[in-house]
Amino acid sequence: MTPSPPAADDLADRALLQQLATGDRAALSALYRAYHRRLARFVGRMTRRADIVDEVINDCFWIVWQKAGSFRGEARLSTWIMGIAYRCALKALRQHGEDPLADDEAGPPLAHDPQPEHELRDWVAKGLQRLSADHRLVLELAYGGGHSVDEIAAILQCPEGTVKARMFHARTRLRHLLPQLADGTAGATGTEGSPR
Repeated sequence: MTPSPPAADDLADRALLQQLATGDRAALSALYRAYHRRLARFVGRMTRRADIVDEVINDCFWIVWQKAGSFRGEARLSTWIMGIAYRCALKALRQHGEDPLADDEAGPPLAHDPQPEHELRDWVAKGLQRLSADHRLVLELAYGGGHSVDEIAAILQCPEGTVKARMFHARTRLRHLLPQLADGTAGATGTEGSPR
């Protein structure tokens, strides 16, 4: 299967990566700014420890700096970078003695804001918080990052069928959780059981 042509934003990121491969620090800074928020949100689905999130992002960009010239373009650049971040996160969490997919530290990702559009985001964030980390990650990558199933499978290094199953179970769980949260009947600490 031949990859689809890169999107305009991916072409711009690839141009930065080519500059980075020549040692251009300004290109590194631009890529860092372009991906920092997305990576922080993604890694934040695995742990709420800000020190680990920062460590993972820095480790990720150190690898991007070192491997910029070896990117073959077989996937979107964002898929490549997210895959590096995922592997860095697993390594960092193991080094810190944490379960890579522990849910016990997950705090609310968004502070309460009385504005109606923020209330909706808070409500969905509370639902996501009650999912397993595996399920949160696939939803974050799909809906937050715009990645396709095959890209998510590459990032998480698992079969596409596993990604599809996790997405199905996550959406089903949210469909049941969100009405309960709206009524205030969902348990404050309940999280979904083991991922499928």
